[in-house]
Amino acid sequence: MKKLVGLKRPVRTKPFPVWPVYDKLEQKALENTLKSNKWGCIDGNKVSEFEKKFANFHNAKFGICVNSGTKALEIALKALGIKSGDEVIVPAYTFIATAYAVAEVGATPVFVDIDNNSYNISPIEIEKAITKKTKAIIPVYFGGMPADMDSILKIAKKHNLFILEDAAQAHGSEYKGKKVGTIGDISIFSFQSSKNMTCGEGGIILTNNETLAKKCKSLVNCGRKEGEPWYMHYTLGGNSRLTEFQAAILLAQLTRVKKHNEIREKNAKLLTEKLKQIKGIEPLERDKNVTTNSYHLYIFKYKSKYFNGIPRDKFIKALNEEGIPASGGYIMPLTRQPAFNSKIGETADFSLRYSQIHLPACEQACKEAVWLPHYVLLGDKKDVEDIVEAIKKIQKHI
Repeated sequence: MKKLVGLKRPVRTKPFPVWPVYDKLEQKALENTLKSNKWGCIDGNKVSEFEKKFANFHNAKFGICVNSGTKALEIALKALGIKSGDEVIVPAYTFIATAYAVAEVGATPVFVDIDNNSYNISPIEIEKAITKKTKAIIPVYFGGMPADMDSILKIAKKHNLFILEDAAQAHGSEYKGKKVGTIGDISIFSFQSSKNMTCGEGGIILTNNETLAKKCKSLVNCGRKEGEPWYMHYTLGGNSRLTEFQAAILLAQLTRVKKHNEIREKNAKLLTEKLKQIKGIEPLERDKNVTTNSYHLYIFKYKSKYFNGIPRDKFIKALNEEGIPASGGYIMPLTRQPAFNSKIGETADFSLRYSQIHLPACEQACKEAVWLPHYVLLGDKKDVEDIVEAIKKIQKHI
């Protein structure tokens, strides 16, 4: 009976670090903005200040804040001139926003498979999917880890394609010592509540191309142009502006990104070393060119045969009961989602029957991936050891 009681006691009762992180910096910033009576970016200067500082942090010349990462994708595509009749290559293992934005501008998302080792888009599959209609590639830095950009850049150059970096989860990540965001033609980041830096909702577009930057600024601000009369509108653009309150929070959040990434990197390295010693647990492989992984997610593969055949969902439930936050992530590739197997819009040219596409690596990831949220890596060595102990306990007493 004592053994039974011992087994029922969870490995961890102490909570992991709480997300989002905030302190007096955010509180003071919000209070100052409130008292300034300048709450919108038209009158204030917090948004423009943040645009410059975030762009500088990623070594980009231009930053354009937007009210969401999804809208940032859409506006970036419009700035690139992507339209009806065009095709844009996207991974099928990503949040729906990546492909939705393509459909929203009237183009066709062409889904390709991922690399089984990294869960990032496969350059080999990109090459296979290119047609005369292909205009752009959207590599997603899944979980914060940059994709194989050397290969993708070569493909884009060979076929004269744009690269839109979906860095929604990759704040401060680096590829070959260079921060993501200016590797391609244009990029986006998200500040939604789960992201590594957040203001609840929001996003930003980065680019080194002044022409693209001006187009994005106009599209974000009702089609206006800087220096022109307020009621002159030069293109069809909506109001996608960020507020001064959000920018004030983000300015405070930005001060912690580097430190947080260093902590996550340290703890992720230790976690990977320990998990590799457990049969049936396989951490994703890291590209040798990735200098910094922001680890929005820590992901490993779960092999049920080493756990007496119990399905992943039951393994995850057991992890949760041991006090470890975990999920299985996406339940299906985007090709199987109902939204992409029905008529999405009058302007969308969908020439593919997505549900009939077989993408083995994506489908396998949806069956065996286990996601740990980034904040579990913001703790200390004991936090990492608790994750490992919980998995070992489940395997031992399966």
